[in-house]
Parts: sequence; C-alpha cells; structure tokens
Amino acid sequence: MCAVFYAIFGILAANKLIESVEVKELISLPFELMALVSVVLISVAGWDIFTKAGQPGWEILIPIYNLYIMLKIADKPSWWWILMCRPLVNIVFLIITCVGLAKSFGKSKGFAVGLVLLPPIFISILGFGSAEYIGKPL
Repeated sequence: MCAVFYAIFGILAANKLIESVEVKELISLPFELMALVSVVLISVAGWDIFTKAGQPGWEILIPIYNLYIMLKIADKPSWWWILMCRPLVNIVFLIITCVGLAKSFGKSKGFAVGLVLLPPIFISILGFGSAEYIGKPL
C-alpha cells in the first residue's frame, strides 16, 4: 500500500522540480519502474499473507476491501477502513495496523516499523518467509 504512495510522491516530486520534458521523462522512468515492481511484489506477498491468515489470496487484489481484510488479520475494528481512506488520519491508523499485523504473525514492534518504512521488503518477509499466523481465527 505505502509503496504506491512513495512511488507516486517520487514521480510528482520529480515533475515539480524539473521543468524540462526530456529530463522529466528520464528521471520519472526509474520511479515508475520501482512503483510497478513494488505493486507486483506487494500483491504477490500480500496474497501469501492472506492465505496464511486463512483468507482467499485474491482478496488482496480488491481495493478498499483488502484494507477491511487486513484490519481483520491485524485484529483491529473493521470500521477503521473508513479512517484508512481519510488523508492524514490514515497515517496514524496505518502505523497501528502495521503493529497489529506484526503481532498477528508473532513479530516485534521493530518489525512493524519496517512494515511502515520499507513495506515491499517487510511484506515480502511476512508473505514468503516462515512466519505463521498466530492471531484470532477469521
């Protein structure tokens, strides 16, 4: 989730700072490729996370609904998905959800910090690694 926002922010920042069309295209291409790789990696790893939690993997592909399921996996109130769609408020609730997600897989708060700051890497560790879901049955 966060990787998409980071990539979009990078593209927008590059477009604002540099006015030359040729330079914009040259600089934005790596950001666009990083965004694409991040989205694919997070989707595939998220599929595995959902499967480990007993949910169908395809649910990660449905926008908004995947937030609802992620909140269930993190053992947070399901109505928080509304707050996750609100600008600025979503940052606080995303951090709290990452802590809950880490706990649901038996990871520390330090791992939750990694989920917030480097989502493609830490979501991949949860999805592809040996972490097992220890949260409440869904």
